[in-house]
Amino acid sequence: MTKALVVEDNSLNRELIFELVTECGFIVDTAVNGEEAVKKAQNEVYDLIIMDIELPGMDGVAAARLIRSKPDHEKTPVIALTSYAMYGDRERFLGEGFNEYVPKPINVDDFEELLKKYKK
Repeated sequence: MTKALVVEDNSLNRELIFELVTECGFIVDTAVNGEEAVKKAQNEVYDLIIMDIELPGMDGVAAARLIRSKPDHEKTPVIALTSYAMYGDRERFLGEGFNEYVPKPINVDDFEELLKKYKK
């Protein structure tokens, strides 16, 4: 089974993303901040990480960078899930090493199509 980590501090958003990712056939784990995401990634190998950018404490960019510094996660796809949706934000986050960029509020159909790309 394909394992995903959903990192989102907003409980409603986290529940929605959890449901969508689960419905696509992933086994889903969640984290509420960057520090928790890094700890979970030290103990578990994920096939996909969906990372909010605006998190309390360590932001999603720093958390993704730390997770990717670990040998088990060097090539793990990380999707930026963010309310940053201004001109140039997509390019900025892709430039930070994210594989995909999904602006909030999400388009459910597009998000589900994207998830299929990473389903094993």
